[in-house]
Amino acid sequence: MKQDIHLPHTNILPAIIKPLLTWYHGQSNDRQLPWRLAPTPYHTWLSEIMLQQTRASAVIPYYERFLAALPDIASLANCEDEQLMKLWQGLGYYSRARNLKKAAIVIQQQHHGELPQDFTALLALPGIGRYTASAIGAISWGKPWPAVDGNILRVTMRVLAADADIAAIRTKTTVEQALASYYPADSAAGDLNQAFMDLGASICLPHGAPHCPRCPLRQLCLAHDQGKEQLLPIKAAKKARRIEQRTVLLLVQNHAVALHQRPAKGLLAGLWEFPNLAGRLDQSAIKAWLEEHKLTATRLEALPPARHIFSHIEWQLTGWRIELGTETDGSIAETNSQLVWAARDELAERYSLPSAFHYYLPNIFC
Repeated sequence: MKQDIHLPHTNILPAIIKPLLTWYHGQSNDRQLPWRLAPTPYHTWLSEIMLQQTRASAVIPYYERFLAALPDIASLANCEDEQLMKLWQGLGYYSRARNLKKAAIVIQQQHHGELPQDFTALLALPGIGRYTASAIGAISWGKPWPAVDGNILRVTMRVLAADADIAAIRTKTTVEQALASYYPADSAAGDLNQAFMDLGASICLPHGAPHCPRCPLRQLCLAHDQGKEQLLPIKAAKKARRIEQRTVLLLVQNHAVALHQRPAKGLLAGLWEFPNLAGRLDQSAIKAWLEEHKLTATRLEALPPARHIFSHIEWQLTGWRIELGTETDGSIAETNSQLVWAARDELAERYSLPSAFHYYLPNIFC
């Protein structure tokens, strides 16, 4: 039977609100991020989804490009899937983009084109969990909803010198409930969420020594007082990633490269990729594959190995650039009904290619 999570010293929590907000409102600490300059519900929602698993500095150009193409919920709901994937290309975790569009369609159909202000209604939208719903509500409408992410968990557990496992859902729920009692029900709610995020991103760091002398909560922090800053928070180790060997084929003919569309479900669902095979194939195996598919190669070149890490899988990549003779006359299409040829401009502007295959882009049209 699972035991309840106990947070010690929660009497400290009311005292952290004022110094944290004062620090956040200081000109040098309030990060000038584009989604904070015009925090409409749509802008907040989009930015929070993009910021999942991605650094703010990396998100900025994607956010600005996305908004320029899809400035509101209606345009997002009506955009073509190919355009959506191209706008998202490079951000990874593509299910986030697909859920954005699904949610936009629901908002158009059921909520008159506006994000609902009800917490339960927000949670019912595809891709929106408790953290994202809380962030949208607090920033957009001043709802007293703590947006508990890794930053809030880390700061809170250090301040309270709490040793509960922050990887456990029950810990996150307990922290959310504890903070909710003290959250302001006005615009300061959104500022408080962002103050926690900024403090965790710039001072109360997850790796290495936190910058305690600069922290506005250092006088209240029990972990600092006890010299436990780098021992907390406690987080259970993740399951080891599965290793997969893949051999990537750059099939080049008439200044175009072959692309294959991945299945509609699963890893990188619906995105385009270079044809690839399981395992680490050597030259003789590649020649056998070409012969099997009645393809004539005029040049076969081994490419440097590469590695790409997903959240739960690591791809170890072997690459081959294969120039096909003109007599191939399109028989490559027989290998898969979804295979297409893409010229340089089409690859850049039309087809969304996951980052896992970007290692080989410089080798195509050389």
